[in-house]
Amino acid sequence: MMVQNGMDPGLRTRLDELTAHFNSHYQRDPSFFVRVPGRVNLIGEHIDYCGYSVCPMAIEQDVLVAVGCTKDDDDVLRLSNVEQRYQDYQHEQLNNIRQCQLDDEDVGVSWYRYFLCGVKGAFEVIPQERQPRSILATVWGNVPPNAGLSSSSALVSAALLATVYLSKHEISKEEMATMSARAERYIGTQGGGMDQAIAFLARAGSAKLIEFNPLRGFDVTLPDDAVFVIAHSLADHNKAATSDYNTRVLECRLAAQVIATKRGVEWRSVQKLIDVQRSLGKTLDEMADIVVADLHDEPYTIGEACEILDITEVELKSISNIIRHNISRHLKLKQRALHVFQEASRVGEFREVCECKDLAASDRLRQLGHLMSASHSSLQSLYECSHPRIDDLVRVAMESGALGARLTGAGWGGCVVAMTTSDKVQSFIDCLKEKFYGNDEQAKGLDLSKFVFKTEPKEGAAIYNY
Repeated sequence: MMVQNGMDPGLRTRLDELTAHFNSHYQRDPSFFVRVPGRVNLIGEHIDYCGYSVCPMAIEQDVLVAVGCTKDDDDVLRLSNVEQRYQDYQHEQLNNIRQCQLDDEDVGVSWYRYFLCGVKGAFEVIPQERQPRSILATVWGNVPPNAGLSSSSALVSAALLATVYLSKHEISKEEMATMSARAERYIGTQGGGMDQAIAFLARAGSAKLIEFNPLRGFDVTLPDDAVFVIAHSLADHNKAATSDYNTRVLECRLAAQVIATKRGVEWRSVQKLIDVQRSLGKTLDEMADIVVADLHDEPYTIGEACEILDITEVELKSISNIIRHNISRHLKLKQRALHVFQEASRVGEFREVCECKDLAASDRLRQLGHLMSASHSSLQSLYECSHPRIDDLVRVAMESGALGARLTGAGWGGCVVAMTTSDKVQSFIDCLKEKFYGNDEQAKGLDLSKFVFKTEPKEGAAIYNY
């Protein structure tokens, strides 16, 4: 893990303010700082938990944590947040945090529970004799919450990294990314690992193609003239607070298992769509054809899925890892699986276009923009995870000169990422502010620089010595 002493003046100023807050709460200075960036996914939405590659990049916005210990190692975790709207939290008996239940619906998804996920995840791999006996932490994040820019995952990853560093236990970036992804599932969201992977593996200056099982990251050099702009729809969505996200995970898993059954594959060994593709030895295009042939347009019921798989609902809950799911709900298996295979293909094309030296610059940008827009169309119609404000923002972005635009993140609200060129980026942003936010009641009084801004690939997680 990168441990840095030098830093830019802007970060230094923020860390000074964070130190002052830490000192006022705990009457001592922090021992070190952790920084974990948010991310924007350029293409490859809702396919990481199906086993397929994605193409995100880290952004400038981040989560900072000042970290220290109590003088007496008194078996406690104390948390504070620079933002006053987030209440302080104290967890007694830190050594018992592994028994902590974090997906309790009655408690709700409070900010500190994400931090607890990271600590719990770290404690599950750190030898007991190395586990810290106390943790003091102050958090300060400027990643917009509930915006699809990975604020929650950044906090989980920061907590895990802080705990690992306190323990002096050696763990690789790839291992910490995997641990963080597993840890965030304690909150109840069955995510796939993209957010945590880019948080730890990102490098300034390039996007990353992230592969899973095993986790690997490959630099993707974006065209010199391409500029990416993030714009918030002003519709928030916390994916851990509803069943929307987990329902999509379940639909994809059942689609894989039903296809496996129809194609003579032992479906109990299948958990992801990539599992059934590998078992059949088919290409992504061939899998899309299989989806059309094997799955019907009408929604499936849990009962119908059980009949196809020849098991009871109780067995299905266990085998398919159904968590907090309304089993009477109808599930669109064909539409979800078709999106996944086609989106996975778009990710591969996106990388190829970025790497193709024979294409003229204008053709490269046009093709990348087309892939981004096709991705959004699929998310809107097949995956049904968009939002009216997202769709309107995508439309306005294209009318304002974007080469491509799509929702980024889980969806159901949050942000759009749009591609333009360096010579047009400022006029594009000005046009968005006027046409989308200008007459919007929700935008009145907002500092729009925090809701629509250009971005470029930034560095991944780092530790700064005090």
